[in-house]
Amino acid sequence: MIEETLDRLMRDVPDFPKPGIVFKDITPLLADASALREVAQAMAAPWRDRGVTHVVGVESRGFLFGTAVAMELGVGLILVRKPGKLPCPTYSADYTLEYGTDRLEIHQDALDSGSNVVVVDDVLATGGTAGAVAELIAQGGGQLAGFGFLLELGFLAGREKLPSGAAVESLKIL
Repeated sequence: MIEETLDRLMRDVPDFPKPGIVFKDITPLLADASALREVAQAMAAPWRDRGVTHVVGVESRGFLFGTAVAMELGVGLILVRKPGKLPCPTYSADYTLEYGTDRLEIHQDALDSGSNVVVVDDVLATGGTAGAVAELIAQGGGQLAGFGFLLELGFLAGREKLPSGAAVESLKIL
């Protein structure tokens, strides 16, 4: 069962990166080849019959899971990065963090009207990052199939900040 795998291979690191935060360390999961394959297959499964043309991976841990899901689905990967990391013209979207704001960018030529994408990231927390990515997909003219997460911190209610009607699939909800 996937939840047993996650429980076994993810560890909590208290007070990281700052006091009061319990960081979910995925490095043991990434180091276990069979578990990583199991997670990739489980994250890809809900999207197999939804006409997904691309996976959008969110910097930086979303790159890891996004690549694996894209390979499972046999589709391409589009990167969403922090400002100044992409070399060609970009669209940008600002979002709120608990301690300020940040910005994400996507290449302007990454999507078109035929793009049907699933956004993949490691954790859904407050929904700010995922909401900004949805805005980027709209700016680029793509269609949002939904969101896929390894973990969802349900107590933060991030799902409520995502576009209504978008599918949200999380392997584990805490």
